[in-house]
Amino acid sequence: MSGGTGQIPQARALGGSDWQREEYDVDAYLALIGVGRERPGLELLEALHRRHVGTLVFANVDVLLGAHPGVAPATVQRQLIERGRGGYCFEHAQLFAAALEDLGFTVRRHLGRVHSPHNTRTHMTVAVQLDGRWFLTDPGFGFSLTGPIELRDGARRNEGGRDFVIGHSLEDGGDRWTLSRDGQLQHITDTLTVQPIDVRTGHVLTSTNAGSGRFTGSLVAARHTDAGHVTITESTRTVRAPGRRTVHEQITPAQAVDAVQGLGVRLVDDEPARLLRILESWRTAAQPVRPDGGRA
Repeated sequence: MSGGTGQIPQARALGGSDWQREEYDVDAYLALIGVGRERPGLELLEALHRRHVGTLVFANVDVLLGAHPGVAPATVQRQLIERGRGGYCFEHAQLFAAALEDLGFTVRRHLGRVHSPHNTRTHMTVAVQLDGRWFLTDPGFGFSLTGPIELRDGARRNEGGRDFVIGHSLEDGGDRWTLSRDGQLQHITDTLTVQPIDVRTGHVLTSTNAGSGRFTGSLVAARHTDAGHVTITESTRTVRAPGRRTVHEQITPAQAVDAVQGLGVRLVDDEPARLLRILESWRTAAQPVRPDGGRA
């Protein structure tokens, strides 16, 4: 007992994290992705990861529309499960981690840097422990893995001819893990403790910082589909199918809006028209100016 001093509750508050798992309807999530409750193990983890990235969309539509509601757990529940809006790593990883814990897995939430060790820690992954080994799961990366890969130096996962490799090093006495795809660095994660406030701070940076560009100045929507991994931007559709040549197709802003919805992002009321106006404004701004002052 605390004896009325308040010291023990304060110690718990300072030492723990409240990820508000109770805000998620895990049964609704499992029904949405088509996975049943089974005993925790690698087979179930593979199924959860594969069905998550094959069902839920990686997308920044709400950022572009200026209406992103944030990444608090209750909001993530609404965005990904109820509204079908998609999201990026902070939504996907939080939901995935909460569902895994509800199913009996042991997890750790990690933050990392995308593409360069000099970038900010604005990517979130989930490490999962199985039989004394730790595995990286990465459901919220644009061109994501479809399953876990062991956190072991040199561990490999081949997906349709694409080679994912884990690297390990020590940085200031702490573990640093890299994920590469076909020799290209995808991201670097560390094992520092992550608090919910870190996720909210990272979200604010990625969703409001015009200098970041990736999420504030470009459309991004992606999902693993039966045809392969599909990525939509304001001007391109890219399809990466296992064992086949990557296909890049130029598309119009109107086609991009349709394609985003085709991937599973639900747009309602005037949102398709608003998104179209944003994409068209970018195209107009990017067109060269003729000597007479008009657009080429």
